[in-house]
Amino acid sequence: MRFDKLEFESPENRPTQAEPELRVERDEKHWMGLADTNRRGGNYETALRFYSRALEVNKALVPAWVGQVQMLIQLAEYPQASLWSQKALELFPSNGDLMAGQAQAECRMGNLKQAYALSDGALRQRGESAYRWQVRGELMVAGKQRTDRHCFDKAQLAESDWLVPLESALICLFYKVYSQAQQRAQAAAEKAPDAYYAWYVLGVCQAKLGFDTSAIGSLRRCLELCPRHADALSRLAEIEQPRWPFAQLWGRFMGR
Repeated sequence: MRFDKLEFESPENRPTQAEPELRVERDEKHWMGLADTNRRGGNYETALRFYSRALEVNKALVPAWVGQVQMLIQLAEYPQASLWSQKALELFPSNGDLMAGQAQAECRMGNLKQAYALSDGALRQRGESAYRWQVRGELMVAGKQRTDRHCFDKAQLAESDWLVPLESALICLFYKVYSQAQQRAQAAAEKAPDAYYAWYVLGVCQAKLGFDTSAIGSLRRCLELCPRHADALSRLAEIEQPRWPFAQLWGRFMGR
């Protein structure tokens, strides 16, 4: 498995291009900051490794455990996400966000009954977090229930961070609920107009809905902020490529 020894990797096995000055000792705050920066840029595998580095410094750092699970889900490593959330819950058995992480992983694997039970448990725990409501919203979307908007709204009320509506948009994109995905991504871009990844996700949503002109504008904004964003360049090329008239296409198909 790709991540079976995730938080205990030896230094020689780690990528070096994203980790400058490896010889300098860094504390957990440093690694968590790098994880957050990469997460906000959609660089989920790099963020995952930085969460792992933070755990090497402090294995009691719950946000790093939660972040690690969330990144595995973004990378579609659902069995691994479930496994690591279970391992973390052995250490922190009443943590609502870890329960939510396992619920989301189980939901992605189609285990809705187990996911609902875990989500119920997460929401019963003390305190409130955006993530617990996001996962509840995902369960509603997966079950084709109409209360998902309420859950995603509750998530945004729990935390004002633009990352909340952005990651809610990614959930909606996953389930092909493109209209709501666009609304959440738009909210993220409005909250953080200099966040290139928010504009990229918004552009993807707009393209899925057939709003090509808007999508081109959003993707170009992404590229203004991050000129080498490969996915944005690729998406933009797909939308802007010349469209052959039907008669000309038919003639080419018939060999005329």
